[in-house]
Amino acid sequence: MKKIIFFLLLLAGSFAKAQELFVYTEPASNMPAKSVAIKQSAKLFDQGTTSSTRHATEIMLGASKNLMIHGAATYGALNNTPFGLESIRAYGKYRFFSADGMYSHFRMAAFAEIAHSNTKPMYQEINLQGDHAGMQAGIVFTQLLHKLAVSSTVSYAAINGNSKAHQLAMGNRAEALNYSLSFGHLILPKKYTSYDQTNFNIYAEFLGQAIPGTRKSYLDFAPSIQLIFKSKLKFNLAYRFNLQSSMTRMAQTSWMLGGEWLFLNAFKK
Repeated sequence: MKKIIFFLLLLAGSFAKAQELFVYTEPASNMPAKSVAIKQSAKLFDQGTTSSTRHATEIMLGASKNLMIHGAATYGALNNTPFGLESIRAYGKYRFFSADGMYSHFRMAAFAEIAHSNTKPMYQEINLQGDHAGMQAGIVFTQLLHKLAVSSTVSYAAINGNSKAHQLAMGNRAEALNYSLSFGHLILPKKYTSYDQTNFNIYAEFLGQAIPGTRKSYLDFAPSIQLIFKSKLKFNLAYRFNLQSSMTRMAQTSWMLGGEWLFLNAFKK
């Protein structure tokens, strides 16, 4: 009987945190320990008379309840270039603070990532998910209030190698401050009764970047919807568009379609 109660509480906790599975940003919460997830996404950039596509494959590992590690590769056909591998990157996040309540919690985490890119940068925007080689480090805060999750991220990014040379040649600095504010709300189920229930979440994310010492910046808004089946299989559909920009970018608008499969207890403790 105790095992059944524990299992139901575990599932309820999983559903309660579903609205933290943001599409464009990572929350301070982590995936379950000893689990593995495979994530696949496709982005379509609207460039007016033309369009570009970028695909990403990511493997995520819950090393412990406080530590997550990601490895990812991007590939695609941008600006009429042949389809091929663009970049690889590694990401790590460590949750260092948790304050849990009955229907709420507050968490903080620090993260860092490094990236290598084969792509020649053509825009002033600094992006480590395909366009530039470099590093990024930051901190994320996430608050869960019953069915609403709010998360904020601040980070510093710097690029190097050929990416830095191209960036400086465009008259832009090779560093940036990134920030985000994300909201997630659990719409369905209204009440948990079964493990087989489908979760439906909606998200609204503000994504920004500023180049220190210049007037170059942008601010995007990205609404999205999400379906989660049996707490393991996730599908995302998002639309991202620009609210303000004073820098050259690949596109002012883009679509993203993605899926993720979670494998619990994927390796021995």
